[in-house]
Amino acid sequence: MALSRRQRRSAFRWAQYGLLLVIVVVFALLADWGRLGKAFFDLEVAAKQFPDVITVALKNTIVFTALGFALGLGLGLLLALMRLSSVGPYRWFARGYIEFFRGLPALLIFLAVGVGVPIAFPNVFLPRNVSIMLALGIVSSAYMAETIRAGIQAVPRGQVEAARSLGMSPARTMITVVIPQAFRIILPPLANELIMLTKDSSLAFLLGTTPAQQELAQFSRQALLEAKGLTPIVVAGLCYLVITIPLSILQQRLEKKYGAGVPGGGTV
Repeated sequence: MALSRRQRRSAFRWAQYGLLLVIVVVFALLADWGRLGKAFFDLEVAAKQFPDVITVALKNTIVFTALGFALGLGLGLLLALMRLSSVGPYRWFARGYIEFFRGLPALLIFLAVGVGVPIAFPNVFLPRNVSIMLALGIVSSAYMAETIRAGIQAVPRGQVEAARSLGMSPARTMITVVIPQAFRIILPPLANELIMLTKDSSLAFLLGTTPAQQELAQFSRQALLEAKGLTPIVVAGLCYLVITIPLSILQQRLEKKYGAGVPGGGTV
């Protein structure tokens, strides 16, 4: 008896479930759970990470990310407005900045700030925390500038014309009408950028940090020197998830509330 199309699709789906179950069972039977647990989930080693992994490493990661995001958001807004300006030099500078820093790996930007700035300006002292925040701000600003620009351009033209017909100046129209609506549109991709920036904060170790300035990645690397297994890496990974999973949930809720975000699926 020939199966209907619906029955074939159902059989194919159940075959995939069965294959997945077989893979999981084979993995569970072949893995050496004793060695795996000792290497990655040693509770004695994990206990030694507390409370410093929370009070120092997690706190520094959140602070560096938040300050870097704030700087990137402000700089990104300025670049987006320059990118949309009718003044040619503003547009050229903003486009050059965006293309240049979007094209460089975050690692090179951190090295440029940590090594290049002290060489270029020997009489200027940048505290390490400021250097980390500056590097994160530069990394994020180029991406956020394009996201904000897309959000501004997504605001219906009729909103601008209505504001101008009421006698608002171009600057007031931008500040009170366009930018608030643009930020409502781009909230989901901005939340995504915050998640990416949280992970980029792990590059702070390139600038050299004191024990009190260590973020999660540097803290776990330091702990690895004393631990026999990789448990410190697992502890740091769980701490990253404590930050990123709530942000992902927030992003999904914002997408549901405000739609797909900027044209093109919510990302730029």
